Amino acid sequence: MRLFHKKPPAAPFDRRQALACRPIKNSEVACSRLDSGGVMLTYPIRLRPWLVALNRWLGPAARQGIAKKLELDTLGALVWDLIDGQHSVQEIAGRLADHTHLQIREAEVAVTGFLRELGKRGLIGLG
Repeated sequence: MRLFHKKPPAAPFDRRQALACRPIKNSEVACSRLDSGGVMLTYPIRLRPWLVALNRWLGPAARQGIAKKLELDTLGALVWDLIDGQHSVQEIAGRLADHTHLQIREAEVAVTGFLRELGKRGLIGLG
């Protein structure tokens, strides 16, 4: 008899499935335009459980301003603007390839790496 059942690992996405995903922005992310053409993203920090307890102990004053900022250059801003739940990863890569005159495969690698980093930070999700 097993007390704890582990879920079987999810099957990895193949390339076609990954490129068909549609990224969506986290609603907690604040976006402001910079004069340089880039974007400044401000997002709440995800605290580890022991930090949550410490934060509760410190009180409301310590909770104010717990956020991180990420500055995107003009290419990052271009990709960020296309993340709307409507455009697929492949469509975003195609727009980037057209804008920068890259080969489509190079643009796909760049976009998927960028989206992976945004996902690790909790700024986007994939639908």
